[in-house]
Amino acid sequence: MLSKACLVGAYQTKLEEIARFDDVELLVIVPPVWLDPAGPVKLERSHIEGYRLLADPIRFNGQFHLHYYPRFKRRLAEFQPDIVHIDEEPYNLATWLAMRQAQAVGVKTLFFTWQNLNRRYPFPFSALEKQVLNGIDAAIMGNQEAVAVWQAKGYAGPYKVIPQFGVDPDVYRPPERRDPGRSFVIGSANRRLVPGKGVDVLLRAAAQLPGVWQLRIAGEGPERPFLQNLVHELKIANRVQFDGPVPSGQMAAYLQQMDVLVLSSCTQPNWKEQFGRVLVEAMACETAVIGSDSGEIPHVIGEAGLVFPEDDTAALQAHLLRLMQSPELRDELGRNGRARVLDLYTQSRIAAQTVAVYRDMMGE
Repeated sequence: MLSKACLVGAYQTKLEEIARFDDVELLVIVPPVWLDPAGPVKLERSHIEGYRLLADPIRFNGQFHLHYYPRFKRRLAEFQPDIVHIDEEPYNLATWLAMRQAQAVGVKTLFFTWQNLNRRYPFPFSALEKQVLNGIDAAIMGNQEAVAVWQAKGYAGPYKVIPQFGVDPDVYRPPERRDPGRSFVIGSANRRLVPGKGVDVLLRAAAQLPGVWQLRIAGEGPERPFLQNLVHELKIANRVQFDGPVPSGQMAAYLQQMDVLVLSSCTQPNWKEQFGRVLVEAMACETAVIGSDSGEIPHVIGEAGLVFPEDDTAALQAHLLRLMQSPELRDELGRNGRARVLDLYTQSRIAAQTVAVYRDMMGE
């Protein structure tokens, strides 16, 4: 497997779960660091039991479309896999090169995609994408809308809809207790504070709430100065706390403090919500969730939370008020959310579905 995403230690639990299957021998290749625009993502060796994790250099580090692994051909010869799982979008150079090198030695390939908008790319990426769609053996789609996107672009091969990662329910679990006497705590937890996450919609909705409440905002990004100014304009600065980036290892404890987690994403011309991982993390903690109807959010939440039309401040405020006034509803949604995660979104569940794709590719 080629996967820069698996630099993150919390995500490596899926790899351990895949490796538990007796018919799987797993080698995962990651870069030592990924130079993300939000800041370098360094390799964490947190969960490495049962499989091999190699850190190989990459060319054009930080260039999403252009990066690739110059040692991959050598790794193919050393490991001699039956399948190469390319954890990248089909229009990336890394995907095209890995597919070509694997095909040259008779190895089957699959790609992973989050892409839920039918975007057109300039040459040469359009040509790379076309060759990958015609040559790949299988695909894993991270959300429902990706299926229609890639079929419209010409992909006619087998696929399964499986999120890239689940959660560890032993880490993301309910707190022993929540203090019933404290104020109503609303949470927003995004890695990047950008317009698409709709945090301004949440601020405007919260500002209309009566009574005692607090809003905790995690994340960093270019939208933060605007949001801080908006907090003062709305005269709620004493109720809103900007917490900055929360490390993955501390996210479970952060979410356990909340009465409700809100993901108020707003579709942009070039982006809409592809999954909303923080939703399943919060649901696993039995924290009630509210999400907009952008992209995959309604499919993730199902009947285990509340959904509102994106950018609809009044609808979000009504949901918040309802949960604020009903601890019983918060508890019910919390229980339903964890049950949904245990059924659909654990790392072991995602791993089992992924291994089933491998077996289908091998004709088993």
